[in-house]
Amino acid sequence: MAEARWITETLFDELGVRINYRAKKVLRETRTGHQHLVLFEHAFFGTMLMLDGATQIATRDAFIYQEMMTHVPLFAHGRAHDVLIVGGGDCAIANEVLKHKTVRHLAQVEIDPAVVDFARRYFPQFTKPVFADRRFESVIGDGMTYLKRTERRFDAIIVDSTDPTGPGKVLFSERFYAACKRRLNEGGILVTQNGVPMLQPRELTLSVTKLRRLFADAACYVAAIPTYIGGHMAMGWATDDRRLRAASAPALAARYRRAGKFATKYWTPEVQAAAFALPRFIADLVESARAR
Repeated sequence: MAEARWITETLFDELGVRINYRAKKVLRETRTGHQHLVLFEHAFFGTMLMLDGATQIATRDAFIYQEMMTHVPLFAHGRAHDVLIVGGGDCAIANEVLKHKTVRHLAQVEIDPAVVDFARRYFPQFTKPVFADRRFESVIGDGMTYLKRTERRFDAIIVDSTDPTGPGKVLFSERFYAACKRRLNEGGILVTQNGVPMLQPRELTLSVTKLRRLFADAACYVAAIPTYIGGHMAMGWATDDRRLRAASAPALAARYRRAGKFATKYWTPEVQAAAFALPRFIADLVESARAR
């Protein structure tokens, strides 16, 4: 019998931390024009995708990240018609966005066509409904370049990025956040992937610092996602409408009912209202950004 192949997450090598996953089967492994990609089956977490040694998606717990990155900003806004996703080539976030009846147009800008191609083959549960929806526009290109060139404005921008290395590095820059703000409608919301504060505190603090130079309200909210190791995952939040973060559970529940009360596995109105109540150590990281 052939020896089992172990796939290693190396994102936290500098901290002396690695996570190994025993692959039942390696579905595809390649180096694209932008990054190393490995797609494999795991006995517990299901189909897993890693880019440059960092877990991007696992079918067992992907719904947590997808729902919190999507439903928090869209229900906080309450009337989002035009949405932009930067990254998100697996189309999982797009699939959640299109559940909202208020959305009239969704653009997804993914830099690596190989990710989209792999998703269409291996994650059809996300890609089939998305590509069949006439509201969806798939753009292969650099998110920063797209924001500079487009004339469109958006009610919500969701940055479903890799970590701040390689092609994802620019998506954590102040000039990128400024480009996002220029393309937001009044009262628009920007949300970002901001890592695990326990293991990546600097990433969160630096991002919130940059966002606070540009927006009236910048903070984060949290969720617990098992395959994003280290505890809470932080999602960056930025808007010029300070009222949106304070939306109450009853108000969110009313918007959810109007949206058709589609099925969720993690998000609820109560979870959204509570997600902005941060553990002290994360609140301290956010507060330290205010002081810079």
